[in-house]
Amino acid sequence: MKALKILAISLLLFLPSINPVYGEAFRNLHQGTAAAGQGDAFAAQADDPSALYYNPAGMTQLESVQLYTGLLLVGGNYHYTSPAGQKFDGTLDGTIASPPPSYFYLTANLNQLNIDVLKDFTVGIGLNSPFGLLIRWPNDIPFSEIDVFGTLPLIDIKPTVAYKVNDYLSIGGGLDIYTFANFLGEGQLEVQASGRGTNFPPGALVEVNGTDTAVGFNLGGLLTLWRTGGKPRLNFAFVYRSPTTLRLKGELLLNGTKLNDTVIDLTLPQIFNWGIALWPLRNENREWKVEVDLDYVDWGSFNNTDVHNADTGEVQLPQPRNWKSVFVIKVGTEYKWLRLPTMPNWEMALRAGYIRSETPVPQSTFEPLVPDADFNGFSVGIGMICKGHARFLGIVPCQNSITKSISLDLTYVNQLYESRTINNNRQALVNGKYDTALHAGGIGVRVTF
Repeated sequence: MKALKILAISLLLFLPSINPVYGEAFRNLHQGTAAAGQGDAFAAQADDPSALYYNPAGMTQLESVQLYTGLLLVGGNYHYTSPAGQKFDGTLDGTIASPPPSYFYLTANLNQLNIDVLKDFTVGIGLNSPFGLLIRWPNDIPFSEIDVFGTLPLIDIKPTVAYKVNDYLSIGGGLDIYTFANFLGEGQLEVQASGRGTNFPPGALVEVNGTDTAVGFNLGGLLTLWRTGGKPRLNFAFVYRSPTTLRLKGELLLNGTKLNDTVIDLTLPQIFNWGIALWPLRNENREWKVEVDLDYVDWGSFNNTDVHNADTGEVQLPQPRNWKSVFVIKVGTEYKWLRLPTMPNWEMALRAGYIRSETPVPQSTFEPLVPDADFNGFSVGIGMICKGHARFLGIVPCQNSITKSISLDLTYVNQLYESRTINNNRQALVNGKYDTALHAGGIGVRVTF
């Protein structure tokens, strides 16, 4: 019962919430604190419960029952300079995105049930936000009749299962149930503008919103070609995430008054991920891992987000996108001390990573709600595992009748977006120079029961 109470409290505290743009376009890369500290190059390592997201096949490496939950405190701003030289700042609707982006993963290795047919299976459930949006521009900005505010508090519920085929191969997969929740931010897609060209009176507050639930799936494989002492030394990973289309049903509002019901098709891209992890050093005292991952994100299927009248089917607000597919390169490393001379009941890890991403958003259909550009991301992190007779934060015994160990992960991520000048947009008001600066501090707690 104590364990159930701990799980319930953790779930309530760390349910995924509004996520700002923090990757290419509106995809959010950082879905685990330890992984984020390694530039999210984690698909071929995948040895904590965030494997639910990074590579479900990696869940077979996890013993017993494990919980992993955490959040990101995201800060930063957006800068716009008009062709006339006027300067404006956009925000994450505040100094720090609130509520903060978060994740929750729970896994259980069924080997402990002593049922032979289940001994090689691991099951899990996760909640996170791999896609999201939160941005606000001032109402007097030159493109205010195009966009001034946008939020997409989309969450993903992930029931997942993994199977250990043998010592060399594991496979896994699960569902991605994309939906909205009323207790998370707006609980719906919401886009606001101060007038919409000639369609509405200048200065009028125009809002479009919508919600839906849609289901996709993910598959993963983990191949271990080299082991020493039972531990992997060389891993290869492949992960596939299916495309999913949400048919967002909502309303078109003018100054708070409903004009009509609307429908918007929002297509989330299919994603292919390959990874290779090498441990040049792995013994009873120390471990050193280096990993390189490559993502192919099929944004080429993201053609438009036209706002349709739900009754007549006509396009009320055309929103062509015509994005392109892109590659994302992720490189990460982790160095672990498994036996600290002065702290025998602790392990420590240092992490660092790099991400290079190109933008899928072309100049012609660029919009201020997704002020995306090519970026270089840098991250560092530290992890501490508390076990035996040690006490977590000096208070909680790390090993007791309920828990076997408790881990604390901290990370800092800084993404340096390249300046982007838009000069041939289909909507001339959008033209100008855009600069984005985003950074985040993350904390994660992992408990093994």
